[in-house]
Amino acid sequence: MSKIVKLKKGFDIKLAGKAEPKEVEFQTAKTFALKPTDFQGIQRPKVTVKEGDTVKAGSIIFFDKAMDEVKYAAPVSGEVVEIKRGEKRKLLEIKILADSQIVYEELPKFTLSSIRSADAEALKKHIAGSGMWPHIIQRPFGVVANPADTPKNIFISGFDTHPLAPDYSIVLKGEEENFKAGLAALKKFTSGKVHLGVDSAKEVPSVYANLEDVQVNKFSGPHPAGNVGVQIHHIDPINKGDIVWTVSPSGVAQIGKLLLTGRYDASKLIAVTGSELKQTGYAKVISGTCVDKLVQGNLNYDNVRVVSGNVLTGERIQQDGYLGFYHNQITVLPEGNEYEFLGWLKPTAKKLSFHRALGLLSFLNGSKEYRLNTNTNGEERAFVQTGVFESVTPMDILPVYLMKAIMAEDFDEMEELGIYELVEEDLALCEFVDVSKHPVQEILRKGIDLIQYS
Repeated sequence: MSKIVKLKKGFDIKLAGKAEPKEVEFQTAKTFALKPTDFQGIQRPKVTVKEGDTVKAGSIIFFDKAMDEVKYAAPVSGEVVEIKRGEKRKLLEIKILADSQIVYEELPKFTLSSIRSADAEALKKHIAGSGMWPHIIQRPFGVVANPADTPKNIFISGFDTHPLAPDYSIVLKGEEENFKAGLAALKKFTSGKVHLGVDSAKEVPSVYANLEDVQVNKFSGPHPAGNVGVQIHHIDPINKGDIVWTVSPSGVAQIGKLLLTGRYDASKLIAVTGSELKQTGYAKVISGTCVDKLVQGNLNYDNVRVVSGNVLTGERIQQDGYLGFYHNQITVLPEGNEYEFLGWLKPTAKKLSFHRALGLLSFLNGSKEYRLNTNTNGEERAFVQTGVFESVTPMDILPVYLMKAIMAEDFDEMEELGIYELVEEDLALCEFVDVSKHPVQEILRKGIDLIQYS
């Protein structure tokens, strides 16, 4: 039975530079990259190609020795021009110079009915071997799911409340059949239900209409209402020993497209956002694209930071960096490396703060969109017990006490305080509102790794 959940805790960060609701033509990138660093939980990546090799879209280019049935595929056809490594030969990215015309590996095709009648284990093996399986994430720990597991439920958040987030009614336009096929496959992998969360305050996108194989739940409230972790917490919380899988709406459509077309087609529509861009909108790209064609020549201001993803959880990249595997937007905002006289002591209506004492003028103009830079406006200091973390976390969790338990490496306390329910995005807002300037997401990942690998 569908549920309706109304959330009051949270905070919407209203930034200038939202994507115009139209598709914009940009030049096609020449190089693409697959970055193992995008995938949590990879322990021993094994590269199956070498520099100079020619690959097709869908060719397997690496896998994790710890879970070798899950393959990672080339997003385009072309020449492998660089295998980039960092300290201790850590694999950072595999770069491909794309062909002018994409050539695909040809795989078996399915119909919607044949997906529903297929053997679940055979379907898992097919998707895992194709390169599409990494779209499926396991909770707890936020790692790529193990095909050998059977999750108690699968959750999909059908909307995004992060700053400048893309509108899925635009991103998924025309993907209705692919989405249905992806849902049909996912339903075979769980002993429970597939849950889809939608925004009750907005019109439901057409791609979510007339769906089978899924329970639709309605959510309302400020960010992080669109986080799948928050939705899991209010529908069927994760306890120690539970396994739940999550997939993004774009990931569902990508899996469905693989099954219906028999091709590893990594093309998708992403939001090009940020206050420093001359032109925002939606761009048709291929996963792992170099963002130079989206950014260069499109800037109002040179001193900027480019983020693959959103400003709370995204990854800082260079202007010729590469879009992350899970990201459906890029964001360009002013770099905050310029000194500001008096800083927060100076009254102004140009700054946004969750704290009324610092941002009273922003509360008086709640609809204003802000051009914010990356300056943290302070340095790390001792935790201040203000209760503000709890004010932006719509879950029955005490984030400050959890952070302290992680720092103390107190395993029992971490478990009791709900670490199994969380990944970084669930506490990213805490990092934004933290007057103590702690790297909350980094601390949480340290705790998750301690629990997982100890």
